[in-house]
Amino acid sequence: MTWATDAALAVVLGGALGGGMCLLLVLLPRWGAPSLERRIGPYIRDIADPQGLTPLTPVAVGAPWAGLGERLGRMLGGSDAVARRLRQAGRRADRAGVSAFRARQLGFLLAGLAAGGLLLVTIVLTGRFTPVAVLVPPVAAAAGAAACDLLLGHAARTRMARVEEELPTVLEFLALCLSAGEGILDSLRRVGQVGAGELTAELRVLVLAVGTGSPLSEALTDLGHQLQLPPLTRAIDHIAAALDRGAPLAQVLQAQAQDAREDAKRSLIERAGRKEILMLLPLVFLILPLSVLFAVFPGVFMLRLGIG
Repeated sequence: MTWATDAALAVVLGGALGGGMCLLLVLLPRWGAPSLERRIGPYIRDIADPQGLTPLTPVAVGAPWAGLGERLGRMLGGSDAVARRLRQAGRRADRAGVSAFRARQLGFLLAGLAAGGLLLVTIVLTGRFTPVAVLVPPVAAAAGAAACDLLLGHAARTRMARVEEELPTVLEFLALCLSAGEGILDSLRRVGQVGAGELTAELRVLVLAVGTGSPLSEALTDLGHQLQLPPLTRAIDHIAAALDRGAPLAQVLQAQAQDAREDAKRSLIERAGRKEILMLLPLVFLILPLSVLFAVFPGVFMLRLGIG
């Protein structure tokens, strides 16, 4: 076991030396100074958000690190799925956004690998080394990469849930604006200016795309295709059909708002049913065994004492 102890000590001493050298490099003015993009970022507005409601968050990823992230993405596959979830989470979904996510996932993987290596060194130094312990670093690295992917999925689901909650209110507001005599584009612009939710932010981007030359029906279809939320996609399809055929949009939007509220009620009932089943778990595994124990224990105790 001497070789394992020597290797663990070498890793600890080498890691301490490397960490100290990295700290010294960070203290140098050239390495520690913020980049130009980070310095001017707070003073400019993103062109995709003319209202300035969304904070500018530039992605600063080095070329070598981004290249490693792209190689990791090619190994894992599924760039289209990652781009879709990035779009649903409200992040950049182009090639640069996917590369940034892969680079972040690579960082999680290396952090997990480092944590696993530190745990392995601790196991060796405490004298509890077994051959199975060698699997700790790769398992921790895989767990780190999976954790980054799970965080993205959670962010996408949370944002889509907020969009689905805002959908009936936005549709009713659009129907009200149309009933007041405004056009569909002016109604979308008004809702985007007044609202402050996730869906109204998407409407601001849509109005900006229409203002730069995209047809309204095409911009609506692209929005539904990117978010892939069934209630929103269904409402957009009906709006696009009404625009093509000249149907009254106010009535279509009111009907879609009613359908969205019915879907919300149905999903709430289904969620309540699942929670009801989960509430049975403590009843079956905690309360019921304790009740049986309180009922049986006195009789068993009396039988052991020979009473009765």
